[in-house]
Amino acid sequence: MKITREQVLHVAELSRLSLSDEEAERLEGEMSGMIAFADKLMGLDVTGVAPTTHAVPMQNVFREDGVQPSYERSVMLDIAPRHDETSILVPRVVD
Repeated sequence: MKITREQVLHVAELSRLSLSDEEAERLEGEMSGMIAFADKLMGLDVTGVAPTTHAVPMQNVFREDGVQPSYERSVMLDIAPRHDETSILVPRVVD
């Protein structure tokens, strides 16, 4: 399927793009090439090919939650600009 100049300009208008004559001419050829490639793909026989959601096999990549060592509270409070006995104090951001 060949894309016409009018179709290129229509898509450009929908996209709120202004194209020069050279850009419109170049896009006419590029868009026609994309449509021709999609048409070629539509002609492929894919019977027996399972649909895929990923190009490579995926597995659950989440790790299990577990307790891990962290900094002591007193160390963290010592380096905080403002703190009380148990918490770091930050400026209020919600009324």
